Amino acid sequence: MEIGIIQVLLIGVVGFIGGIDQFSFLESLYQPIVLGPIVGAILGNLDMGLKIGASYQLMSIGSMPIGGAQPPNAVLGGIMATVFAITLNRPDFESALGLAIPFGLLGQQAVNIWFTVASPVMTKMDHMSAEANVKGVERWNLIMMFGIGVLFAVIAMIGAYAGAELGTLLSEIVPDQVWAGFNAAGGMMKFVGFAVLMKVMISGEFWTVLIAGFALANVIDAAFGAGSYTLVIMAIVGAALAFYDFQINTKISAVASAAKEDYSDGI
Repeated sequence: MEIGIIQVLLIGVVGFIGGIDQFSFLESLYQPIVLGPIVGAILGNLDMGLKIGASYQLMSIGSMPIGGAQPPNAVLGGIMATVFAITLNRPDFESALGLAIPFGLLGQQAVNIWFTVASPVMTKMDHMSAEANVKGVERWNLIMMFGIGVLFAVIAMIGAYAGAELGTLLSEIVPDQVWAGFNAAGGMMKFVGFAVLMKVMISGEFWTVLIAGFALANVIDAAFGAGSYTLVIMAIVGAALAFYDFQINTKISAVASAAKEDYSDGI
């Protein structure tokens, strides 16, 4: 599949917005589940963009920046995963997840380099803040945001053009056995990403809820043939239980607070 110049430029715009949004704006537009469908629509395959965006989101959902330590970049990784999935034109689209990892690592290094280059600006802005130079601080903020946006836009455009050519070449020369391996690795990455998130967030008291939810989902699917709607049903059940738990804990807290009141003065 060939990508036209307009499509490359539009992907550059997506990279520009995503590059800035990962540190500013809403800090949610850069997520693969958002960028994937947008890139897919640009390349004429919204359905594939949504599938690969959701898959890459699961893969990276447990990866969060801590201080200066940056995980593989979700912006470039999500964009390139979508480009590969569409240009390869294979039914086992999850193989594109593995192919996009080097671009995620490239984005990681791009952020590290930009932070290093931008570090002297922080000292300059500290002096401006001490002098109450609000316009200077705003100006340098805009300059630095524009700079990282341009950096990601350039990498995204080069990656989109080169990725399309590479995807076409790989689809012709790589045997099916290798694609089966890529597909297995890509499918495994989603579960690894979610497992990392669970390791960080889940507490011991919630394991029983997780196991019960897994069992109930299988029962609903087997009994009613709900298929893809099983997840929606489970989300509604989970939301109802969470709201009920919130109400109960609120009442318990109110009773406990009332019991602690001091009546020593007779009031």
